[in-house]
Amino acid sequence: MAAKFELYQDKAGEYRFRLVAGNGENIGKSEGYKAKSGALNGIESVQKNAPLPERYEIKETTSGKWIFNLKAANHQIILTSQMYKAKASAEKGCDSVKRAAAEAQTVEV
Repeated sequence: MAAKFELYQDKAGEYRFRLVAGNGENIGKSEGYKAKSGALNGIESVQKNAPLPERYEIKETTSGKWIFNLKAANHQIILTSQMYKAKASAEKGCDSVKRAAAEAQTVEV
């Protein structure tokens, strides 16, 4: 199964998306968008920026876990990862986004 972007509307009525790996694991999620078109533009931005290593920020949370953010050229966060126990796992998550985002299809759920 190939990776996919799942586009959905949350309980507050905002549109969001998540990037799901081929094995069904959630790689990362977006912020909320008021309009569906904004979320679709966010997906396009992830696909455009995912191959660029300088767009990733890996950081340790206050709980001692690790996350990464993918940022657009304007430094706005466009995708935030799940939490990882180790920095190396977060780095592997970045690699997953780099591989998966370009070919991922968008499905509404």
